[in-house]
Amino acid sequence: MRKIAIYGKGGIGKSTTTSNLSAALAKKGYKVMQIGCDPKADSTKGLMKGKRIPTVLEQLREKGDDLKLSDIVFEGFNGVLCVESGGPTPGVGCAGRGIISAFEKLAELEAFEVYKPDIVLYDVLGDVVCGGFAMPIREGYAREVFIVSSGEMMALYAANNIAQAVRNFASRGYARLGGLILNARNIVNEQQIVENAAEEIGVDVIAYVPRSGDIQKAEAGGGTVFECLEESPMHEVYLNLADKVLELSKDEEGE
Repeated sequence: MRKIAIYGKGGIGKSTTTSNLSAALAKKGYKVMQIGCDPKADSTKGLMKGKRIPTVLEQLREKGDDLKLSDIVFEGFNGVLCVESGGPTPGVGCAGRGIISAFEKLAELEAFEVYKPDIVLYDVLGDVVCGGFAMPIREGYAREVFIVSSGEMMALYAANNIAQAVRNFASRGYARLGGLILNARNIVNEQQIVENAAEEIGVDVIAYVPRSGDIQKAEAGGGTVFECLEESPMHEVYLNLADKVLELSKDEEGE
């Protein structure tokens, strides 16, 4: 099983990239589980026909010890298993702690053992890499970390913080930094800006996702480009990204 975390600044297109990556991997025949780790709980909407699914924390509050896996794991496009950790009531509690609680419940219910995914993708907000948001990399949940960024200053600033967080846990043998995914915003000299920043951060740019109206069209239709647009050239972009992620990620069962 490959366990991969996708980090990035909020609003950078991280969840869109992750959902299209999940769809691409599913198209290749892999059983994929995508776990949204953002209080907004909108990571998997593109795999669930634009609909929001109940979060782990919401269901925990409502059902307590009666909670079942079927209450928090939902099948989306092409069989992708969708989970949203959720967050606390606005103004009360810690969002990072919410992620920890969700992970603990998934482990308690043996989600991975029951569903047996080939690949688990954690979609994680990377503006602030506090204890909860660092959970996928500091507790061994994820083995590889990929960062989504554009050429915008704050996105690259977040990418640098995420890279530092990964390195802080490297000595424990947990996650390693797999690379940076450039999700373009059509900034002047964007590719060169990101290449230069990546070199300073110490990470490779593994993929370039061009700015495309097809992505917005698909989102408006409540899905990924694979579900909503049969002929989009973005299919090849995300399939190539899937190939690169597979090449750079480690299968713990030795595949």
